[in-house]
Amino acid sequence: MNHEFMTDLSSALEAHGIATLRFQFPYMEQGSKRPDSPAVAEAAIRAVVAEANRRLPDVPLFAGGKSFGGRMTSQAQAREPLPGVKGLVFVGFPLHPSGKPAVERANHLDEVAIPMLFLQGTRDALAELDLVKQVTTGLGARATLHVVEATDHAFHVLVRSGRSNAEVIEELATRVSAWILKR
Repeated sequence: MNHEFMTDLSSALEAHGIATLRFQFPYMEQGSKRPDSPAVAEAAIRAVVAEANRRLPDVPLFAGGKSFGGRMTSQAQAREPLPGVKGLVFVGFPLHPSGKPAVERANHLDEVAIPMLFLQGTRDALAELDLVKQVTTGLGARATLHVVEATDHAFHVLVRSGRSNAEVIEELATRVSAWILKR
């Protein structure tokens, strides 16, 4: 939760009037490199959603995350709606393992009945753009896709792109805040 990308995006969202509540999955707290099981990750997400609702009961709540965090949030929402959550935001949805293009990791999204925002880089090795477009198109009006040019899964840009990582963070924050404010 204290990774530079997460803190920079959180600060940029704050500048747009969007509060964030970051958290660690148990495996991160324990210093493990092996991600938690879906059951453990989803329980952590449910606990964070409950805490957000407790802290700010009158504020519209959106959930999501970066990579694994976003996918686990969507799986939790698909299994049983997260109380009070109005929409989901995915910052680099990990559609498939690197080098193994597939869409099976998105099958559960059919069960998500709330709006979803997908922020994806054009060079994301964990989400081939054509497949992401196929998935989001299949979800219809519930899904919005914003493509971030020349970025990888970590939203880093190539030097030759002429853009900085800070500009990418601002693009993400602008898109997320506009999308949330419409809802």
